Amino acid sequence: MINAGMKKMIEENAMGFATTDKNGNPHNIAVGYVQVISKDQLVISNNYINESIENIKSNPNVSLVVWPSDWKENCIGYELKGKAEYFTEGKYLELIKKLPINQGEPCKGAILITLNKIKPLA
Repeated sequence: MINAGMKKMIEENAMGFATTDKNGNPHNIAVGYVQVISKDQLVISNNYINESIENIKSNPNVSLVVWPSDWKENCIGYELKGKAEYFTEGKYLELIKKLPINQGEPCKGAILITLNKIKPLA
C-alpha cells in the first residue's frame, strides 16, 4: 500500500491526525515524528499527545492526511485510514525511543496504525 514516494512524504512532513471520542466528536491535531514500518503500518511518537490517546482507547478508527511542503507546485497528498493501538511498553516504544528526532523528548508511548485505505488527494 505505501510506496517509496508516500513513505518519503509521510516521514518528511507534518500530518493531520484525526480521532473521535466515544460520543463521535472529532478531534484533529498535527503530528510529526511519524515512521513507516511496513507497507501498511505507521508508528507515531507520543511526546505531547493527550486527547487523541484517550480517543483511541474508546474508538481505534483514525484518519491522517499528508501533503508536501511544496503543495502549491505539487498539489498531491494522501488520506490514510486505519485502526490505532497505543503502546506504553514493548517493541514499538523502544523503536521510537531510538529515533534521532526523539532525542531529548519524553517518548511517553507509541501509536501503531494499521492502514486499511489510502486515498490520493489532488
